[in-house]
Amino acid sequence: MLNATVTIEAPQNEATLSYGPGSPERRRISAALSELRGQEMEIPLIIGGREVRTGRTAACTVPHDHRHRLAVYHLAGPKETAMAVEAARDAAAAWTSMAWADRLAIFLKAADLIAGSRRMRINAATMLGQGKNVYQAEIEAACESADFLRFYCWNATRLFGLQPISSAGVWNQMEYRPLEGFVFAISPFNFTALGVNLAAAPALLGNTVIWKPASSAVYSAYHLMRIFHEAGLPDGVIN
Repeated sequence: MLNATVTIEAPQNEATLSYGPGSPERRRISAALSELRGQEMEIPLIIGGREVRTGRTAACTVPHDHRHRLAVYHLAGPKETAMAVEAARDAAAAWTSMAWADRLAIFLKAADLIAGSRRMRINAATMLGQGKNVYQAEIEAACESADFLRFYCWNATRLFGLQPISSAGVWNQMEYRPLEGFVFAISPFNFTALGVNLAAAPALLGNTVIWKPASSAVYSAYHLMRIFHEAGLPDGVIN
């Protein structure tokens, strides 16, 4: 156990890139768009960290080019839903008992990946899958997603510091515990960052999550899930 009070510096909003003609970021986003447009992915369900394929599929298409298929994704039914519930419950004890600073470290790492080495990929996935231009994707898919995670982690440390006043001879303490069961997160189609918001916010406070993104935002959501796992998120925490 760490005998220290963990602090996080107050974050600053992630600076947006300009993508002006001839800029390095314009070349990088063009390359990322070409790479993703040039391949058709198969997107499985992610349950307990495992890839689950049901054989019942639907397509991710480009909204401004309906004939261009980016991916096929597998659909969940009652069986897979029950599997996800079980996986969330199985992961809960270890995740809840993990030191809160270690949980926050995972999501701070995810923020660094979104703002850094995975920035162009998540922007390109949002542009292709949800029909946004580069400026819209940069503002929300990259910058807002990273900001959400960083500010949530910072605010978590402030939340844990809120303690009741004690009278003489008494030491009152409040323990912040996750919810019983799991959180069911349903994110909308229009903002990639809202998937980060609704799935990651309860998870970093110790809850396990079943995440159902909008069918028209599965493509970017899958790329986010890969980032979460790259950052070290344990299996079953977000399904």
